Amino acid sequence: MTTNKEVLLIAAENGALRGGKVGGVADVVRDLPAALGDHGWNATVVTPAYGSLHKLPGATRVATIDVKFAGENESVDIWQVPGSFSNVRNLVFDHELFAANGPGQIYCSDEPGRPYATDANKFAFLCAAVADWLIEAQSLPDAIHLHDWHAAFFCLLRDFSPRHKKLREVRTVFTIHNLSYQGTRPLRDDESSLASWFPDLQYDLASVQDLSALNCINPMATAIRLADKISTVSPTYAKEICLPSDVATSFVGGEGLESLLLDATTDGRLIGVLNGCYYDQPSTKPDWPAVLAAMRKQVDTWREADPLNAAHKLAAECLARQTDTRPENLLVSIGRLVSQKATLFTAMTRKRIPALEEIAIGLGDRGLLIVLGSGEPKFEQSVLEIARRNENILFLLGYSETLADPLYEIGDLFLMPSSFEPCGISQMLAMRSGLPCVVHGVGGLKDTVDDEKTGFVFAGKDLQSQATAFVETTSRALSIHRNQMDAWLSICNRAKQTRFEWSDSAEVTINSLYEVDNG
Repeated sequence: MTTNKEVLLIAAENGALRGGKVGGVADVVRDLPAALGDHGWNATVVTPAYGSLHKLPGATRVATIDVKFAGENESVDIWQVPGSFSNVRNLVFDHELFAANGPGQIYCSDEPGRPYATDANKFAFLCAAVADWLIEAQSLPDAIHLHDWHAAFFCLLRDFSPRHKKLREVRTVFTIHNLSYQGTRPLRDDESSLASWFPDLQYDLASVQDLSALNCINPMATAIRLADKISTVSPTYAKEICLPSDVATSFVGGEGLESLLLDATTDGRLIGVLNGCYYDQPSTKPDWPAVLAAMRKQVDTWREADPLNAAHKLAAECLARQTDTRPENLLVSIGRLVSQKATLFTAMTRKRIPALEEIAIGLGDRGLLIVLGSGEPKFEQSVLEIARRNENILFLLGYSETLADPLYEIGDLFLMPSSFEPCGISQMLAMRSGLPCVVHGVGGLKDTVDDEKTGFVFAGKDLQSQATAFVETTSRALSIHRNQMDAWLSICNRAKQTRFEWSDSAEVTINSLYEVDNG
């Protein structure tokens, strides 16, 4: 399909490039542009190089630009890098600031009291570089698609910088992948502040100010106020974030920005577009001995790199107990061990037992529960302690694509009890393999899993009732698996046949976000 329509996507991550992924945003930034290309939109994706992505095989330098940032003129190299799809152009911007904490580090952790400081410097600079590059380009794209707070500074320059006023001609849309990370930094009096990045910028305070910390800029809020259109990555999440978060009921909603999001909904600027999944890869069921061997090999590799790690030692002991006979019930969880994903694993049920432990107790010696993931130390430690008490939990502390894919294929039941979920990709990957999921009925999980049709869904009015419902729903699923094989196979087949096509997501994105409203 030939067209003259062009879209530029700006993001912190790009899963199309080896080393360019941390979380789910990378999957979207990899897959959506290819689907847009199939609909006649030529996509270019821009991320920082992080001191490493410009060194990938086949990378070529295509330009060097001068960028005005923090009162200085900086030289930035632009590299084009081959990615996962031939119909997508991947550009990475290289400068030492993008590798502030060493090559390959996408996100940085700052000392207490200065959250986002290093990252905000990095991403404000990226947006300045992209803006300066565009105003010197021969032509502008038809749409600019910003992803999460990291790209939000582009709206600031587009709307308030006289040098960049021609960018106001371009349709600019903003996608919220996770509202819990907003990038808030001081307006001034800090080396990582709005005044430091853009000392001469005259801006409207009400357009950039954080709603509670009035001496701060909130990039997420700025983009919500200024973008032409806003999207979330599922329809239900778009509704949830218009409501206030509520600690008492463990509900995660607008995270302080609900009034802005409700206004955007009323104005017709905010919509939810469900992410997609690709289904053209072959599905082959691995045998248990092969998966067991792969897990042992991965754990050996981790132990060589970190021989004193208690989790790796425990995993090796658990793997040593396994035989070539597959467990009767094989439960799998793959994901980041962070508050969003792991709170309900460690939350106490009505029996005053962590949910993960109560599930393991219910499994007994008839099954194995595999947890693959890493994240916040407190959740890593909690899962490790639970695994120590329950020999039928195999805790694999880390992440490995070579393990994830076969675990999706070989498991009986996938556990995904997210406290909130903007969209989620893990449940789609599991369903694609015919693996039913137990999910919390929130956000994109509610939009993708139907209870006892394609999986199992639980809910609850507070944290304890949610943890209890998680255990009870897992028990219900296992009962069907053990006692009603025909019903179980029907659920597996319906899960496998369910489709969330990227082509559909791309079509909605074009029609609802990129195309100028009629009338």
